[in-house]
Amino acid sequence: MEESGNGRAYSDAPTKHQDGITDVKKDEENSQDGKHELHPASQYEDSQSQVRCISCLSKTSCRIVRSRTKVMNILIEKGRPQEVQSIFDSIIEGGHKPSLVTYTTLLAALTIQKRFDSIHSIISQVEGNGMEPDSIFFNAVINAFSELGNMQEAMKCFWKMKKSGSKPTTSTFNTLIKGFGIAGEPEESQKLLELMSQDENVRPNLRTYNVLVRAWCNKKNTVKAWNVIYKMVASGLQPDVVTYNTIATSYAQNGEASQAEGIILEMQNNNVQPNERTCYIIVGGYCKEGKVKEALLFVYRMKDLGLQPNLIVFNSLIKGFIDSVDRDGVNEVLKLMEELGVGPDVITFSTIMNAWSAAGFMDKCREIFDDMVKAGIKPDAHVYSILAKGYVQAGEPEKAEKILNAMIKTGFCPNVVIFTTVINGWCSAGRMEYSIKIFEKMCECGITPNLKTFETLIWGYGKARQPWKSEEMLQIMEEFNVQPKKTTHLAVAEARNATGLKKEANRILSAMKNEEMSRKTDREDEIPVGSLEKHYQKPGSNFPNQVQLPNLVISDQKGSGSATKRGRMVLRDTDFSLESSWTAAISLSLSHSCTFGARSPIICQKQSHGQLGMYNQFAHSCPLGVFLN
Repeated sequence: MEESGNGRAYSDAPTKHQDGITDVKKDEENSQDGKHELHPASQYEDSQSQVRCISCLSKTSCRIVRSRTKVMNILIEKGRPQEVQSIFDSIIEGGHKPSLVTYTTLLAALTIQKRFDSIHSIISQVEGNGMEPDSIFFNAVINAFSELGNMQEAMKCFWKMKKSGSKPTTSTFNTLIKGFGIAGEPEESQKLLELMSQDENVRPNLRTYNVLVRAWCNKKNTVKAWNVIYKMVASGLQPDVVTYNTIATSYAQNGEASQAEGIILEMQNNNVQPNERTCYIIVGGYCKEGKVKEALLFVYRMKDLGLQPNLIVFNSLIKGFIDSVDRDGVNEVLKLMEELGVGPDVITFSTIMNAWSAAGFMDKCREIFDDMVKAGIKPDAHVYSILAKGYVQAGEPEKAEKILNAMIKTGFCPNVVIFTTVINGWCSAGRMEYSIKIFEKMCECGITPNLKTFETLIWGYGKARQPWKSEEMLQIMEEFNVQPKKTTHLAVAEARNATGLKKEANRILSAMKNEEMSRKTDREDEIPVGSLEKHYQKPGSNFPNQVQLPNLVISDQKGSGSATKRGRMVLRDTDFSLESSWTAAISLSLSHSCTFGARSPIICQKQSHGQLGMYNQFAHSCPLGVFLN
């Protein structure tokens, strides 16, 4: 077989190597001898796709291919699978022929990245090059299809593997069992377990049963999951902490945190020690049910298990108490953290910042930010986004823009949501010239505006009584390949209608209706022409509400004017020294690179003036900033 001389660089998982990428490159340089001379490219019509290496043509082991395949494996081990493709391409472009090991490694890297569209292409290339797939390549293909959830193709490959003479291993069956679990077919996973018992060459191991337990738990069928555990014990195997954590997770996700806690007794009866993940699962389950006090009591009981709660557990508790508006609970958790020597991280700070921002107290939010910087913790994109949205909600877009500029200076590239948030702030203030400046800066940073960005600008121009510019936005949208929707056309029509140009508004609506009828692709219910305000929500009230303070954050019945007034009154025109903290943050973030896809920041609903007394009580009695400092 062709692979006999190259050595196996990839098995079920990438193999460990003592040497690094640098050593591989040295080996590659030393391999430039007569055996690896390339045929002149002029002899071939396509020099990039044609093999020109004498060793590759003679089907002997090629050091270049072998060393670069080794680099590919090392990149996977180092968690950099996205770089594997370029190494593979360099083999092709260099006039070499990839080995079966190379193709197997490439497939593994693409599977890790969930890039499943290349599976068939790789199989075709292997077969087209006359290579005979081995069991490791078959397993890689089965794993790729299983991760995709395409079990028809995975099983097709399985039977092809058996027909070729390659023997499936326990790992092969485990992969298929996992795949049917991903596909939501645990019944088929169960059948595979029975099939294993008929094959004398394979035997279920602990992972086999754990994967099957997870498959049933994913279908919320804990009864079947327990039956698998009983079968495991009957076979002579004992469940481990992974087994019990899987069951506990299922209980916690289904609103049965107390049942999840009961798993600990079962673990102790079977001499299995709970770990930190066990505790996090139970605490998370209680918090999800709103039973944060029960979660805290369980944390105290963790000491009896010989475990100390980690920062993930504490952050879950802090968020749970904040969601319940329980300042005493937050303080108790922070005090416990201090006693156990567990320091806060950026998630701890951002969770508390978000609480102050959602309650409308940007001064307190800013204090927490300052404490974080002084503690030497680098702000992330989510932290900056909380500040930006908070200032926009408080009617202070100039401060939100400073946040934006600070992010860029510290190496963070604001995402489209943050840019649109600041644009919305200036639109709400009626300063469209500043909104357009932010829009231009967004484009300069390489961030593509989305539909929400354009609808925000359209609404802004309508508010500024410049409806002709709202229509111009439709043309700019075409340049960015952003397709307008009903809400977009309704926003343009509303801009015309607001300035008394009802005829123009009706023209836009008629054009929209005719376009829908001609395309016959929009299946939505027909929207009446009248009462445009009911069909188009202004951008300022349309951002997601992921984190709120229940029973305190309510809609403002008096409109956005009173909400803005409330925000300004709470802040009392406090003038913060923004530059001082930005300078400190910059010094902490020199190593940051441009980050796309940051978490969407949070904006709360508008609060009513009548709740200010409750907010002030929360603010003055909760010394979060002092403690964290």
